[in-house]
Amino acid sequence: MNTSDSRPQGALAGIRVLDISRILGGPYCGQILGDHGADVLKVEPPQGDDTRTWGPPFKDGVASYYHGLNRNKRSMHLDLGSTQGREALLALVAEADVLIENFKAGTMERWGMGYEELSRRFPRLVWCRVTGFGSDGPLGALPGYDAAVQAMAGIMSINGEAEGGPLRVGLPVVDMVTGLNAVIGVLLALQERQRSGRGQFVEAALYDSGLSLLHPHAANWFLDGNSPRRTGNAHPNIYPYDTLATGTQPLFIAVGNDRQFASLCRCIGVPQLASDARYARAGDRSVNRVALKAALEEAMQDFDGAALVDTLMAAGVPAAPVLSVDAALSHPHTAHREMVVDLPGGYRGIGAPVKLSRTPATYRHAPLTPGTGFGG
Repeated sequence: MNTSDSRPQGALAGIRVLDISRILGGPYCGQILGDHGADVLKVEPPQGDDTRTWGPPFKDGVASYYHGLNRNKRSMHLDLGSTQGREALLALVAEADVLIENFKAGTMERWGMGYEELSRRFPRLVWCRVTGFGSDGPLGALPGYDAAVQAMAGIMSINGEAEGGPLRVGLPVVDMVTGLNAVIGVLLALQERQRSGRGQFVEAALYDSGLSLLHPHAANWFLDGNSPRRTGNAHPNIYPYDTLATGTQPLFIAVGNDRQFASLCRCIGVPQLASDARYARAGDRSVNRVALKAALEEAMQDFDGAALVDTLMAAGVPAAPVLSVDAALSHPHTAHREMVVDLPGGYRGIGAPVKLSRTPATYRHAPLTPGTGFGG
């Protein structure tokens, strides 16, 4: 795990990011940029980011939710409702390459710091705005929260058991993907700035990001017009791509082609299923999934689940145990991939998932590291 400043500088070393966003999408964007070497200064209101209170658990009065989104930043407090606070912010903007914000549409403009004004004064500035629905259109400028957008974007309608009701995905997937899209937008704008010498406005909206997650359900609907339905753990297009019972514990098996299906059948002692006309081809397996699931689970009832995972993986069949969060974070491969970060003072967090060979991610500042400006 790279926690030393003696290692190579990150890919974004020298880029200064002013993060005045709150909650999840914007702060997650800022943390990723910081992991890869950007100098990130987080400016919070006097009472702090709302997520400081989103617990338990808490450490020294600050919720774990906040700690999970704000490493590799130094933080300071400004009252942007005051003239003095806005003047201090403008001085920081003058030094920044990137500004991340997610205020309600019109707030920055009301403060005299809208994009038109700041881009005129600071033409190289990349301004990244994270919004719920964008700034215009039928829903423009309305506030957006992850679960509400999951509902509106159709995600809840295709998540859950087939016979159950719509279900929220059990993590803030829309917020997090919006943060990732914000990172992509910032990097695209920085790359283009090298050619033009000019910054630009980047917007990542929760609504757009939620819709972008609908593959393959949207693709299916565009092609056949049938409204997608819930399929539980099973994939809507291919089978077996589902949680299947064994003699001990359930496994998730992800068969993507005929060769993998034949290998699965050999491993569980029913090679004849691979030549059965109902299951020989991917499309047939999907159509006849109910009978196929019953046949596979009957064959697997005498197998130990953990041992069968090893057998299947060795045979080239994607399979996995269904682990709890604590088991996943404690897995030896999690440690090997450096996906848990430990910093002095007791901070622990999820590591950077993108690995660069010459300029790897570094972990320099635990959340709540004080700061007064860039380069400190």
